[in-house]
Amino acid sequence: MDSEEFRQWSRTVADWGADYRAGLRERPVRAQTKPGDIIKQIADAAPEAGETMETIFADFERIIPDGLTHWQHPRFFAYFPANAAPVSVIADYLATSVAAQCMLWQTSPAGTELETRVVDWLRQALGLPDAFSGVIQDSASTATLAAVLVMREKALDWKGNSEGLSAHKAVRVYASKQVHTSIDRAIWISGIGEANLVRIPTKGPLNGMDPVALDAAIKADLASGHIPAGVIACTGGTSIGACDPIRDIAAVVKTHGLYLHVDAAWAGSAMICPEFRTLWDGVEAADSIVFNPHKWLGANFDCSVQFIRSPADQVRTLAIQPEYLKTHGHDGIINYSEWSVPLGRRFRALKLWFLLRYHGLEGLRTMIRNHVTWSEELAKRLAAEPDFEIVSEPVLSLFSFRHKGGGDEHNIALVNAINDDGRIYLTQTRVDGKIAIRFQAGQFEMTRDDADTAFSVITEIARRVK
Repeated sequence: MDSEEFRQWSRTVADWGADYRAGLRERPVRAQTKPGDIIKQIADAAPEAGETMETIFADFERIIPDGLTHWQHPRFFAYFPANAAPVSVIADYLATSVAAQCMLWQTSPAGTELETRVVDWLRQALGLPDAFSGVIQDSASTATLAAVLVMREKALDWKGNSEGLSAHKAVRVYASKQVHTSIDRAIWISGIGEANLVRIPTKGPLNGMDPVALDAAIKADLASGHIPAGVIACTGGTSIGACDPIRDIAAVVKTHGLYLHVDAAWAGSAMICPEFRTLWDGVEAADSIVFNPHKWLGANFDCSVQFIRSPADQVRTLAIQPEYLKTHGHDGIINYSEWSVPLGRRFRALKLWFLLRYHGLEGLRTMIRNHVTWSEELAKRLAAEPDFEIVSEPVLSLFSFRHKGGGDEHNIALVNAINDDGRIYLTQTRVDGKIAIRFQAGQFEMTRDDADTAFSVITEIARRVK
């Protein structure tokens, strides 16, 4: 592809993307295709000779969009958002165009230094103390894995990487049942093992971890000869938005000299609004915190920020420095690949820089506050309907509900019928063993009218599903 063809097709793709975003309200939110519909339209093997861009792009338009669930649709109320604010998309065009590899300072000084600055902007915006440094990871899963590896190494006196876990007693990590399954994966991949992830009971209106039960579990493990390593707390759990009492948990963690990681992947974005920070009161005592600007803040995936109290501990755990990765003659530089599990790193800081400058913190706060308000309004409207019940009250913009017309099978049929209808998209969860339907407001371009549409669709379909 020569430079002129590259220019032409870059413009074509940018125009297509703008048209796609402008027309999202006319599309069903969730893909309406059946399994196998897409793959049967794609050749069984790669072509031996190259094809024209006209042919390739025509196939893209014919096959791909109808097979997508549209995460940028303003009535996407499922899971958590994966927002891609238009300005962030533009920044990612640029990052893709320059195709920088930001693994070391010397491989992209601008990438490293911009990351240092914009992550500190976010630290200040969230009200975190300047004792924290930060790094952009690809996802909360990777950030949590890094934190688990650090807590493992510290508990094993930095011998886990060199000697392996078989040379030591069982390492124990503590979390509630409300944490995301990325914690389970981190425990698996770190070699600690699911049997050593100790689930602590929850209590209270926010379904938070019981600090007394946590303390008792740690003491029991010490008495049994296990090695307690750390605690993973959550703010805004995926199922119903559970929030652990971090200040009380931190006091227990400090007593036992353990590591505290806080998973605020979704809810962390809301902490740019000071009034919501009660949900993670005490977070300044954490050793590591993760939140995803690619969820609720508008930075398109992937862009997860991990704040770390002691970067030296993370570097000691993760860094491998062969001669070919050393930067000679520059003392004090940061190589962020040494803070991460992957060596390769995309230029993720660019989209944060554009996003924060274009919208400003107050613009982003307004978006989040609107989502919280509209979600609370919808919960109240559903609660006022005689055939609905609110199962979990709103935590920020997330709540769950159930239709009283039947049990689990009925509510599964309801959420399926809603999603097949296409006007909105919801998901289900289990609360106290029973199916509940989740609603979360968070898509970047959502309006109050979209929340009104959700009410109409939910109530209309619930009353015709048998």
